[in-house]
Amino acid sequence: QILYVKPPWTLANLLKCYKKHWMAVFGYVVPRSLISTIECLSKHLYADKPFDSSTVHILLQESKILLHAFSCRSDYNGVLPQAYAEVTKLCETLGEVRAALVEQDLSEDIMVLSENAACEKMEATMPNLQSTEEKELHPSFHVAQENRHQEIWLVLEGVWNTMNLYSIELFQKLDLGAVTIATKASFEEAFLGLQKLLAAVKDIREGIAR
Repeated sequence: QILYVKPPWTLANLLKCYKKHWMAVFGYVVPRSLISTIECLSKHLYADKPFDSSTVHILLQESKILLHAFSCRSDYNGVLPQAYAEVTKLCETLGEVRAALVEQDLSEDIMVLSENAACEKMEATMPNLQSTEEKELHPSFHVAQENRHQEIWLVLEGVWNTMNLYSIELFQKLDLGAVTIATKASFEEAFLGLQKLLAAVKDIREGIAR
């Protein structure tokens, strides 16, 4: 006689009744803080916009929270456990779909990266054509570029040689094939070698930047 909306009820009607009678009725059955769950369901289920997977995930989780809270009072003739099982199944299905979408996105990213790498490789195989065009259009510019290229190659060669030198030194000092008392100090030496390597690479990087 005092219900806000008379039966028969739709889901929208039920959510309205929950909110209207929450403090006087439902707040005595389940924790009152769950009004936020009711408001979340009401807000999203009847919004005039399509759902994304994140919203669906939130709604399913909130529904499980509400069903679990009421199950502490009664199983309502077996209806509540069945509803909880169905919502749980939907959560699992959604998880599988989202995982498949993530995997698909990763595959597409890998394909894009592969295509970019192929394009870069094609550009790298055409230096002669680019050099010819530069000679015809800008001879002086080409000479400057050649010098610049040689300088860059020298710097990169320095990087390679420095990395090799200190890497060999590190691996020699970290070789635990023959464990002796002296090997305990070798870790400190290896650390110092690594610090020298980092400093050398930093200097080379600053040189490239200049």
